[in-house]
Amino acid sequence: MSFKIGTRGSPLALAQAHMTADALRRAHGWGESDVEIIIIHTTGDKVQDRALAEIGGKALWTKELDAALMDGRIDIGVHSMKDVETILKDGISLAAMLPRADVRERLIGAASIAALPHGARVGTSSPRRAAQLKAKRPDLVTEILRGNVATRLAKVESGAIDATLLAAAGLDRLGQTVGSLIELDEMLPASAQGAVGITAREGDEATLARLEPINHLPTFQCVTIERAFLAALGGTCHSPVAALARLEGEGVSFRGQILAEDGSECQEGGFNAALHEAHDRVAALAAELLGRAGPAVRGLFTA
Repeated sequence: MSFKIGTRGSPLALAQAHMTADALRRAHGWGESDVEIIIIHTTGDKVQDRALAEIGGKALWTKELDAALMDGRIDIGVHSMKDVETILKDGISLAAMLPRADVRERLIGAASIAALPHGARVGTSSPRRAAQLKAKRPDLVTEILRGNVATRLAKVESGAIDATLLAAAGLDRLGQTVGSLIELDEMLPASAQGAVGITAREGDEATLARLEPINHLPTFQCVTIERAFLAALGGTCHSPVAALARLEGEGVSFRGQILAEDGSECQEGGFNAALHEAHDRVAALAAELLGRAGPAVRGLFTA
């Protein structure tokens, strides 16, 4: 019987599923037929004309995969970690992550944010990206843009929009070398950006044991810290939040950012701490940033 990997059907999702399959084959000496990739069609793929926040949030990428996992149609689900809800459904375990790729953004349509023409139309479905752009360039007009990577690139090519931002990790995994890299001091990424996560059923010890050899612990540790920051904020997909944790020696370096939707306010902070202190420190930082924030930012969070 083959080991069944569930995934969305987009080219990027399939590339990440194949990465996972290859890692499992290497770890266990499995052959080609020992792993099967099962495409699960999600609501997020079917509804493309509205922002995720308006139609149910990140669960639109995960709920069908979760259902397939719970009823045994698949053994694991493979996800872009930045699309995974902060609080997982009962019975679902975040079991492993592949090594993280480039966490930065690439700007398609201009050499830099500063080089965008005045009033340029930038397509994005991310409240974080929209807020960060407007914080730097209030003249920019952001428009909802969803769809897979090819769809978004085509919108820029056709002139339907002037520019868009895409995760460098996704472009790299698709072999796309387009766009200009935006450095981290100019745009902090989404929590878990660049990481591929693998979910399994809680208590499925055989599957969890199979995943253990392919879990990249540094990625898992850093992404868990970033997700703890989101949880402490009470952030949702409506909330413009950026976060990045990086291991440095025996400790961790963390930066977090919360913004008003229109970019009119940005609160940012960070710390360096021992790894075992990081979860307490991100909770304290979340409280500090919310305490400093005005109503336009505080109103976007529930914590």
